[in-house]
Amino acid sequence: MYKTVLLAYDGSLEGVRALREGALLARRYGAKIVLLSVVPQTGGVRMAEGVSAGVGAHQHDSYKALLKQAVAWLQQRGFEPVAKLAVGEPAPMIGMVAKEVDADLVVVGHQRRSVLTRWWSGSTNAYLSDNIGCSMLMASRVMSEEAFDEALKKIDAR
Repeated sequence: MYKTVLLAYDGSLEGVRALREGALLARRYGAKIVLLSVVPQTGGVRMAEGVSAGVGAHQHDSYKALLKQAVAWLQQRGFEPVAKLAVGEPAPMIGMVAKEVDADLVVVGHQRRSVLTRWWSGSTNAYLSDNIGCSMLMASRVMSEEAFDEALKKIDAR
């Protein structure tokens, strides 16, 4: 059913949810994992860079380290993820990479927001659902590392 699963990961709680749920689905279907972290290139970041040089480079390094940690975590569990680090607006970058890697499924974390916040900042999930050519899972299940490992053992036992 799924051959390539794109996991959007930013180190947040929502990103961890996407990582875990997406990895379980990938294992279940024997799919390749593409792990994507997007360094946000927003107006606020550009403004901060103007005030304090190096903010952008520091943010890039932070995301690179988060991606490296997530890759290692997956590798410890027998996955062979393809890691990608991109810079830009997260939603369009996720959509672009999904098309680039021919993803069958994009997994993103779900963050509850008020109606006003969604209106003001836009919705990544709404953008993605309208602009990617594959299925999307908004991961919201809270799962401990132990519960993940247990679920992985059950999948592997099949």
